[in-house]
Amino acid sequence: MIIFDHVGKKYEGGFQAVQDVSFQIERGELLVLIGPSGSGKSTTMKMINRIIPHTTGTIRVNGKDNTTYNPSELRRNIGYVIQQVGLFPHYTIAQNIALVPQLKGWNEKAIEERVEELLLLVGLDSELHASRYPKELSGGQQQRVGIARALAAKPDILLMDEPFSALDPITREELQKELLTLHEQLDITIVFVTHDMDEALTMGDRIAIMKDGRLLQLDTPEKLLYEPAHGFVEQFMGKHRIIQNPELMPVTEIMAETVTTAHPNLSPERALSLIRQKKITDLLIVDRQSKLLGAVSAYDLIKKMDHIQTIEEIMTPIQPILTTKATSKDAIILMDEAPSGLIPIIDDTHQLIGLVTRGSLLTAMSSQWTEEVVS
Repeated sequence: MIIFDHVGKKYEGGFQAVQDVSFQIERGELLVLIGPSGSGKSTTMKMINRIIPHTTGTIRVNGKDNTTYNPSELRRNIGYVIQQVGLFPHYTIAQNIALVPQLKGWNEKAIEERVEELLLLVGLDSELHASRYPKELSGGQQQRVGIARALAAKPDILLMDEPFSALDPITREELQKELLTLHEQLDITIVFVTHDMDEALTMGDRIAIMKDGRLLQLDTPEKLLYEPAHGFVEQFMGKHRIIQNPELMPVTEIMAETVTTAHPNLSPERALSLIRQKKITDLLIVDRQSKLLGAVSAYDLIKKMDHIQTIEEIMTPIQPILTTKATSKDAIILMDEAPSGLIPIIDDTHQLIGLVTRGSLLTAMSSQWTEEVVS
């Protein structure tokens, strides 16, 4: 458990980076900190392991004031993953992962077993990757190693500072899913900083929205959307008057009409090339009459492409689906049920005419809210 009690951070010169922040992170929770640039989200997270010392208030980690810990020992017991990964270039992958257990005095056999266990856990083959160097790995593989290194000494807290923001969309979604699986398996407390609302909605048990060093609201994604406690929260989450107004906006007004589609007989290689080119994570499958048949996720495609001839073999039904008669409110309500964060829009003949994603929905809602404020 982590408790912030009236915590602040003031730098020399008078700049107040974080102001009077109080909240509690439950054991085993995945909490996302989000806000615009300069909001204090990364500073707040870094005060937990004292990379940045707080100047007022108290931070308790597992019931103990974090200033009473030896700083080095505190950091060795809290995993830390950053955007740039930070692997040591002249160390092998195994040596990078083994670093903290070595500092904590683990014996060689225990370290070797832990390295092998963690590489398997993050989806890397120990025989293929343990002896390689970071420059020989892709960005996604390096980030997997970064996560493995952070977990090496079996910490009960993991801090993640925009860990996936530099990755391509396919790799990013894959690692998001695998981190959620790890979180469930390990029952570890994770504090995750991001600037991306889609990522926050995907990852967070709760989301803390910050602005100008202040915590404006900390709640579940659903409560932030439907019960914002502050005007900025309402704007940032993209909440719109349609949640309250009986005159609802048609879903056709917020959908994207240009949708990347493919036919079911497409080869997996061409499908993956199309996905990468369009920077999407799910490919909608239609027949020759543009009738919606299903979807193929980039995640499934990468995992199974060596075992299939056409994408039809891994195509899955897609739910939920909305018709042109639906409203934007319908899309908001159903978005939580959309596992890939997208809802196809079809007409009466089942032809695909558009698509609503979590990101486009929030952008549209935020845009409408801004127009109302300006007017």
